[in-house]
Amino acid sequence: MKSWSVEDQPREKYLRLGGQKLTDAELLAIVIGNGSVGQSALSLAKSLLIRSGNDLQKLFELSVENLMDFKGVGKVKAVKIKASLDLGYRLLPLIPSKPLSLSSSAAAFSVLKPVLIGLAHEEFWVLYLDNAHVVLERSLLGKGGFTATVVDIRLVLQQALKWGATAMIVAHNHPTGNLTPSGADKTLTLKLKDAAKLLDMVLLDHIIVGKNEYFSFADQQLL
Repeated sequence: MKSWSVEDQPREKYLRLGGQKLTDAELLAIVIGNGSVGQSALSLAKSLLIRSGNDLQKLFELSVENLMDFKGVGKVKAVKIKASLDLGYRLLPLIPSKPLSLSSSAAAFSVLKPVLIGLAHEEFWVLYLDNAHVVLERSLLGKGGFTATVVDIRLVLQQALKWGATAMIVAHNHPTGNLTPSGADKTLTLKLKDAAKLLDMVLLDHIIVGKNEYFSFADQQLL
């Protein structure tokens, strides 16, 4: 039988047992492909995870430049790591195959989390709902810089009419992780609430997403 090198061992294990049986470090080692002088891909993967507190979320939030600060990680390896984690996030169920009724801010956060956590810029998303608060559509309607994004209220309402929505939940992220709503956040929320009323719609919530946490205007009775 062929003798597998240290770097090939995770690949051999994957072929024998499948991905579910591998540790995070072993899966990451397969993505990295090869190590550097004095350390295998598996050793490098373990080092990356240890430095990230063995938290894949924290690893996901690192930029390509941050990853390149690790010894043994060049641009190619950094891009491979980021791309694999980005792909993994895209596979998360944004909207389940069966109708999802959003009955709480936590349920809404579970839908929004995959698209808003880990971004280095702000994005504004809208969940359009029917009378039973079942998600009809999710839409990215604004993208900005590190501290702010511009939202076109008319576009938000146009999309609501397009999907026949009777309620909506809006959300945006704060890349800094600070969940405190700004004055602009509060003003936008009130404008959206009033505009929705004109179309016999209800703004159920405005959610601010930080680093794996969120702030709900509805939970804080700010709507």
